[in-house]
Amino acid sequence: MGGDHAPDMVVAGADLARERCPNADFLFVGDEARINALLERHPALKPISTVRHTPDFVAMDAKPSVALRAGRNSSMRLAIDAVASGDAACVVSAGNTGALMAIAKFVLKTLPGIDRPAIASILPTQRGETVMLDLGANLECDADNLVQFAVMGTVFSRTVLGLLNPTVGLLNVGSEEQKGHEQIREAAAALRQTPLAPYFHGFIEGNDLALGTVDVVVTDGFTGNVALKTAEGTAKLYAEFLRRTFRSSLLAKLGYLLAKGAFNKLRQRMDPRRYNGAMFLGLRGICVKSHGGTDAVGFSNAIAVAFNMASHGFNDKIRDQLAVLQAALAAAADKARDESATGSETAVQ
Repeated sequence: MGGDHAPDMVVAGADLARERCPNADFLFVGDEARINALLERHPALKPISTVRHTPDFVAMDAKPSVALRAGRNSSMRLAIDAVASGDAACVVSAGNTGALMAIAKFVLKTLPGIDRPAIASILPTQRGETVMLDLGANLECDADNLVQFAVMGTVFSRTVLGLLNPTVGLLNVGSEEQKGHEQIREAAAALRQTPLAPYFHGFIEGNDLALGTVDVVVTDGFTGNVALKTAEGTAKLYAEFLRRTFRSSLLAKLGYLLAKGAFNKLRQRMDPRRYNGAMFLGLRGICVKSHGGTDAVGFSNAIAVAFNMASHGFNDKIRDQLAVLQAALAAAADKARDESATGSETAVQ
């Protein structure tokens, strides 16, 4: 029931996703009468769908704390409860982002070894696609949080984008070793002691996002959200500049007609619906947030992301990688202590 055009675009999006997600079943949570009426329009979707009725829903402007306390019977809460109980493998919602994160974190809890969940998304770049996290869940992060984000982003990149050995970069104000605050420098030092070290690029800057310098961009939620909104705003600015330019004269309009095929390809490449679906990584269940203003095509892409994560055992892979990471960090700490003790003994002698 969340989103500007729900539940119509949700049901229509599920019907589109049905073709891309073989063997998937759908559980719709919300107004049963409205949902059933929509399912009648999608005869291929109806047999693989179940509707769980509730008249309550979380308003788009509701405060997360209010939604958590008062929304126990809301469609959002019941959908997340379905993942917690095992009735569903993943949840996709276009509703209130803050409420979705608060309820999901409360109900699903975080994975062992993860202190805080992170919001991740896929961005188009000159090289292809890049995963970026965190995009707003944690405004302040310490070094441990950033290292955990790097692990989750790496697993996501392998699972969803199919990259064998994705490279990782920490978003910073410069690429030099001495740049940035203490937490990001500590995170860089820690990553060099982990199995991710061969694929750790180091620090990257804002211009590296569009270049696609690395496959996984790690940052705190404050910086990531500002960077994402800046990139979105810049894309809209250039699109508006192009429209104004091609409307400026008769010759410009003729030029557009000649280049129309190329511009259609560009529009498809930059279509935000292709990248719809922000993932809440680090929870004990799979939760994907769709943009509230998307249409059926965009929502189907969010469903496909959730389906891929569930079918490829995403959370199990994170658990395995975290176990390897923690063992490597413990070994590095033991080695440092042994070297320190040896140095002290030599000095005493």
